[in-house]
Order: sequence, then C-alpha cells, then structure tokens
Amino acid sequence: MAPSSKAVKQAIHWMLSLRESGNDLALSQQCERWRSAEPEHELAWQRVTRLHQDFDLRAIPGAGVALQTLETSQRRLHRRQALKLLGGVAMVGSASWLAKDLDSVSAWASDYATATGERRSVRLPDGSLLQLNTRSAVDLAFTGQQRMVRLKHGELMLTCSDPPYQGRPLLVQTRDVLVEGFEGRFVVRQDVDCTRVSVSQGRVALHQPGIGELQWIGSGQDWRVDALGARRLEQPDMDAAAWAEGLIVTRDMRLADFLAQVSRYRHGYLGCSEDIADLRLSGVFRLEDPDQLLQLLPQTLPVQLRQRTRWWIRLERVA
Repeated sequence: MAPSSKAVKQAIHWMLSLRESGNDLALSQQCERWRSAEPEHELAWQRVTRLHQDFDLRAIPGAGVALQTLETSQRRLHRRQALKLLGGVAMVGSASWLAKDLDSVSAWASDYATATGERRSVRLPDGSLLQLNTRSAVDLAFTGQQRMVRLKHGELMLTCSDPPYQGRPLLVQTRDVLVEGFEGRFVVRQDVDCTRVSVSQGRVALHQPGIGELQWIGSGQDWRVDALGARRLEQPDMDAAAWAEGLIVTRDMRLADFLAQVSRYRHGYLGCSEDIADLRLSGVFRLEDPDQLLQLLPQTLPVQLRQRTRWWIRLERVA
C-alpha cells in the first residue's frame, strides 16, 4: 500500500508544526489522533520520517545552513513557504551532494527501500528471498493471479521459492523489461540507460514490450536490455551478485567504472582524472567501508587520492 500525495503532504506539515512548537503536548496529541485515524496516515508519517533520516541533512555540506534557516524562518513564514525555503536553499547549497540521493524520495511511496550504503533482506509472501542493494526501491504486487516485484530504481537479488510457487513465475518489472524467474537466483539492476540481468542459478526469461518472443537466460549468463534490444555480455567486468556478500569483485575493470560502482555506496563526489580513467583493476574489495577501500588503490595503481573534504575525493596520476 502506498500513501496518497495528500497524506504525504499532511505528514510533512505535521512534522514541521511539531518542530516549530517544541514540546507542545496538545499538538502532539492532535498529531497522534491524525496518525491513528487512517492506516494511510500512519504509513505516510513513517515514510516521511524515514526519508528525513535517510537524507540526514546535518551530514551534508551546506545543508546545515538550510536546516537552520528553515527552523528560524518557520516562526514568521507560513508552513508552505517554509517547505519551499527548505527545498530552495538545500538544492542551491548542496545540489551536487543531494542529487545522488533524490531517489530516496521514492521511499515515500515504496513498499521497501534502502538508503545509501544500506543492504536489506526481505522474505516475500511466497517464501522467496528478496535482497536490496544500496539506493534501491521496490513495490510488491502479490495476488492470487501473479507474483510481481516492481523495481523502481537500484538493484535486487531474488532467490525463488523451491519448488516453483503453484506454477507461477516470480516477475520483476523494470523500465526496460519484464523478467520471469522460475527457479534459482538472479540479479536485476536498473541503470540510467538499461537494465542488467544476471543469473547465478537456474533460469529466467526476458520479455520486452512489443517483442513477442521470450529470451531465455541460463545460469552464469549476464545480459543487458535497453531500447535497442537484449544482448549477452560475454565477459562482464564485475561479479553481479558479489554485493550480496558485501563485496565488489572486478575482472579487468576500468578504474572510472570501478569508482562509479563504489560511489553508489557513499555520499558525495568520487571520480578520477581522464588520463587514468582507463587503468585496469582486478580484485576483491569489501564494501563495509568505501573510504578505506579507496586507500588501497594507490598500492596497486599509479594513482594518488586528492581529498578536499569528506565528501569530495578525486583520484589523479602520481606526479
């Protein structure tokens, strides 16, 4: 169940009112009555609260000014104006940091979601295991006729129930393709320009809108699906399922592509100069501390880390 936009807006206004009032017992009781009046109200409140925690504005450069400005301005501005002020100041002062986390807004209207660096496991109603990677969000549509997971953004791994649930495939819907899982384990990642599907065990079928034939994928295969069709990746440069074990496993991967993957697990800017972008990297790296992981790179590559702040890191060639 997803809360309506009206309920979400009401939850935001209640949150702002409570922040402005301090410890107003009467207002807190009114908010509690609003939350208990409808299940949708409580759902909207929980998701707005979770979003606030996910953004963690106090940990983002420039956002502290935005938050302080909002708090002082609420005493003289209408709540709607205060909301606009928060959006305007935060986006101007911290746009480059907030841009990567805007997907967390979908947590308001998602059944399950993860924040930056978070991984989560969920047992589905049919017994299948759903695992979400960093910055991911899904909706579930389980009825008597279908089992479907809608991947809104990010990456998931599904381990299908065994045996197949009453003969019905476990469906994963993305922007580009419908994936039908019958058995085993597979990973689906939705990128900006494509969907990637990797099968660890068993088999799945790909169905693209407008294309009648199914594309069957067996164990050990990796595929890319976009507007031009589906094609197999013969030599993938990364183990698609390693993240579920807290790892990045690379095989002759470009440094620029490696940094793009690591950046999914941390806040801020992470990049490299063009003259080292094509350096190649193979190895096993732990994701539990991305910044510590980066400290290992100068030990194997002719690079150095240039760090302006905690949130800005750039790799450059050793002089």
